[in-house]
Amino acid sequence: MGTNIHISQQVESYIEKNSHSLHLVQKEIIEYNNSLGDIKRMQIAVSQCQFLHLIIKLAKVNSILEIGTFTGLSALSMSLALPDNGILIALDKNKETNKTATNFFKKANQDKKIKTIVKPALESLKELKFDKKKFDLVFIDADKENYSNYYNDSLELVNKDGIIIIDNVLWHGEVADPNKIDKFTNIIRDFNSLIVNDKRVEQIIIPLGDGFTVCRKL
Repeated sequence: MGTNIHISQQVESYIEKNSHSLHLVQKEIIEYNNSLGDIKRMQIAVSQCQFLHLIIKLAKVNSILEIGTFTGLSALSMSLALPDNGILIALDKNKETNKTATNFFKKANQDKKIKTIVKPALESLKELKFDKKKFDLVFIDADKENYSNYYNDSLELVNKDGIIIIDNVLWHGEVADPNKIDKFTNIIRDFNSLIVNDKRVEQIIIPLGDGFTVCRKL
């Protein structure tokens, strides 16, 4: 039986260098985030950027909903993979980081594909459902307390055979440690249990970055 390799920082760097190259503006966002201190942890990993790019191309995704945008790395990574007529709606409640993100989108000439909505995501999701919007892919990377709400709303908004991807599902590996019983670790554990028992999707957890769950809506 094969075993999974331990992904050290050295191995991760090797993977990044031998995978899809990042756009100059993606690199600029990462450099900017590195200047922010501990909050930079909110950005996705480079390997996750590369994965999102590839899955959007493979699945021929044309419409994306993002829940949680921060300074725009994940949104830009996905938008760059969309066709010229593709659309990405990015939801976030932080006006300051949204302003930063939109500036990066313009710099990368992706602002025509990306529409940002700045308000609490649950309000925006309610409006999108009311308008009967549908998407090929939903990416969730926002406040963990509402993960189950975002996920259930996303199932109403994603097309059949559409994709839902959720970040941070391994929570620094702490979900697998029975001695970790803090609030957020338990929230992620409960969320993972919700998905694995949900007959509306088929899913896999991929150990990229802090862990991606990739779901296909049945």
